[in-house]
Amino acid sequence: MYAIFIALARSIRSMLRLDVFGHLIWPGIVSALLWLGVAVLSWTALVGGIMQWVEGWGWGIGDQISASALLAGIAFFLIKFAVICAFVPLFYVTSLALVALVALPRMLDRVAQRDYAGLEQRRGGSNVGSVVNTIMALLWFMLVFILSLPLWLIPGVSLVAPLLAMGWLNQRVFSYDALMRHADRDELARLRETLRPPLLLLGGATVLFTYVPLLNIIAPALSGLAFVHFLLEALRRDRGVSICGPEAASTPSGQQPVSTLAMGNGS
Repeated sequence: MYAIFIALARSIRSMLRLDVFGHLIWPGIVSALLWLGVAVLSWTALVGGIMQWVEGWGWGIGDQISASALLAGIAFFLIKFAVICAFVPLFYVTSLALVALVALPRMLDRVAQRDYAGLEQRRGGSNVGSVVNTIMALLWFMLVFILSLPLWLIPGVSLVAPLLAMGWLNQRVFSYDALMRHADRDELARLRETLRPPLLLLGGATVLFTYVPLLNIIAPALSGLAFVHFLLEALRRDRGVSICGPEAASTPSGQQPVSTLAMGNGS
């Protein structure tokens, strides 16, 4: 847990740098404008279509909703709430794809040069691998997303289900991208497997930013930065490489902090 807090703190510090902040904000703005336009154009037809579908449910459920103004009002409210919640993962997924494929590699260069300059780049991954990994993760996410949609009319499911799915998506996509340049193939596979529990926790924690006004615009990029710091620090300690860069100033001479790998496994 401590390693996750450190990664989040370092990502916020990196976020304040001008050469990083530009890559943080544009994916969210592009994604927000895209899905806001889709929502405005499709809102009436979408909500009305779902309401007709609900009223057509069997076992007398649809008939009861149609016959009762109270039940119809409750159903209409839940449908609108579920539709709004459905646009959140769509916004997040689009922004995440832009971050993973375009913005994060550029942020990774700047963060690695400043904070992990002594870490050798062994190129265990590639841009092609990143694209394939991102596409496969998105396909799995969309499958789960579509199959779970009928359950979103149940109060609470429309909030919990996206959080869990997007948390998984974060760790699947960003754990590869954060390590692809610096780790070799063995390190890439081993660290992603060994640190899976804390990576899932980190993925879920950063998804919460999506529901915070203003922060939601940069949530996917901030999540990517947190994974970069968490995994490059884990890789550095795994190799036993001494601190090189701004982090050296915060560590007393001759003293090595507790291993991130150990902290990650103990989270």
